[in-house]
Amino acid sequence: MCGGTRLERALTCVDHCVSGESFYLCRCADCGFLFTQDFPEEGEIGRYYETPAYISHSDTHKGLVNKLYHWVRAFMLKRKARLVEGAAHRRTGRLLDVGTGTGYFPDTMRRRGWQVEAVEKNAGARDFARRHFALEVQPESALKAMPSEGFDVITLWHVMEHLEHLDETWQELHRLLAGRGTLVVAVPNCTSYDADRYGAYWAAYDVPRHLWHFTPATMQRFALKHGFVLAARHPMPFDAFYVSMLTERYMRRRGAFLRGWATGIMAWFSSLVRKDRSSSLIYVFRKQASAPAEDAAKGGMA
Repeated sequence: MCGGTRLERALTCVDHCVSGESFYLCRCADCGFLFTQDFPEEGEIGRYYETPAYISHSDTHKGLVNKLYHWVRAFMLKRKARLVEGAAHRRTGRLLDVGTGTGYFPDTMRRRGWQVEAVEKNAGARDFARRHFALEVQPESALKAMPSEGFDVITLWHVMEHLEHLDETWQELHRLLAGRGTLVVAVPNCTSYDADRYGAYWAAYDVPRHLWHFTPATMQRFALKHGFVLAARHPMPFDAFYVSMLTERYMRRRGAFLRGWATGIMAWFSSLVRKDRSSSLIYVFRKQASAPAEDAAKGGMA
């Protein structure tokens, strides 16, 4: 984020979902950005997603926690749709969903009258979206061929933390979004109540699938670096329940469901007092009047 090289080892986390391997989280001593060190290269990381337990790709209903996830998702899809329309100040338009998973969100928006495009890296998830929603989801390589300023809204729901080429992605988002468009990004918050409570066990670290671990400050700084300004921020309090129950299961503690539910309630109340303590946050960005590079050029000419 800042180009600094003074890195500190912050945590050692275990991949409880697939491999059982350990990964280090490092923090930049200059800007505080936290990331997974030595994560697998792009061509190798696919095997860490190959499990029915990875719900955004498999859509599994197996287990009580995953059943709860589906119930909450049905509620959140409506909330997300209303949030997007309110943030964009429009009821229809051109929407791009990046990292769409199995296609539930673009299907919801299409039913509400939006023109939708969606991209997804995982071939199995793209096939699910085609079979269940008749959505022709494209691979992520299709982004480069899409027209500049071609979308009124771009959404990334728990996707940014997975993307290896982070700077390049932000640059592409800036190119694709219309001048008065709206960028909506949801990511886990590693300064949340539940992250503090569980430490290295916190399920939303999800190494090595989650490469970057954002805070409100680092998320806003990344956006500013690439020509976006923060317009609004919204908590996602339900995430704390799912993440906490999953964490308790990883810790192999008795009564994981009830323990996780109790932590979720505490996290809920914490986020009511301080929005920036929510387990996950939705950020609404808009383009700056002129990009930083343009500002620098104007300054040089002056």
